[in-house]
Amino acid sequence: MTKEQTAQGEIGSYISGVFRKYFGKGPTSVYVTINRPFITIHFRGFLAPMERIQVKQKETKRVLETRDLMMTDLKPEIMQGLKEVAALEVKEMYADWNLIKETGMIIGVTEEDWEAGKWTDDAAEQAFKEAMEEASHKAEKVPGRTETYWLSDKVLLVRRSEILVQIEKELIKNGYVEELKLSKRPLEHRMLDEVPLEALLNRRISETFLDWNFDADLSYIVFLLEPKKA
Repeated sequence: MTKEQTAQGEIGSYISGVFRKYFGKGPTSVYVTINRPFITIHFRGFLAPMERIQVKQKETKRVLETRDLMMTDLKPEIMQGLKEVAALEVKEMYADWNLIKETGMIIGVTEEDWEAGKWTDDAAEQAFKEAMEEASHKAEKVPGRTETYWLSDKVLLVRRSEILVQIEKELIKNGYVEELKLSKRPLEHRMLDEVPLEALLNRRISETFLDWNFDADLSYIVFLLEPKKA
């Protein structure tokens, strides 16, 4: 087993333990991808019994709000835990959830510098970025910068900066951060569904996760892709 595989296993066990401790239930499986400076932690089978009832009663907003608040408190502990179990100095952390599929994603960003790219086709990369900017424009505005990074053959990360419009900045200034996040999350998912990302990638997208750093005016999106067809 390689050093990276060992780290992935230890991170998976650590995250499962943290979730069991604070949410009352751990995920059934955890998949970790490390490609510095990024780390993604994708988990499945994660929905507590009470949350399941709330989702059934169409109270998904309440579940998401509670999870967001929990993750805000847990971020320092998880960052310290990743440092201890995998020597990862995580400086930023993001999270998103798919309650219907009972899945979720944690995105970590370490201190190291990074370079966008690793596309084999420059034209395909440009077309994908333009589609991402079109989706962003429909939701708010064209980002000041859009960067992409392949973490693996199945994990594509997008970093957008300078994305907030003035009304959103005012809402943040007046303390409506969680309300803004709960509104933007479904909106941006819908806008991403309206642009031909799968056709441009020539791949099926199995899941999409996204989160924001409103203070820094940036967001991260992670696309999980199905394997290439033979």
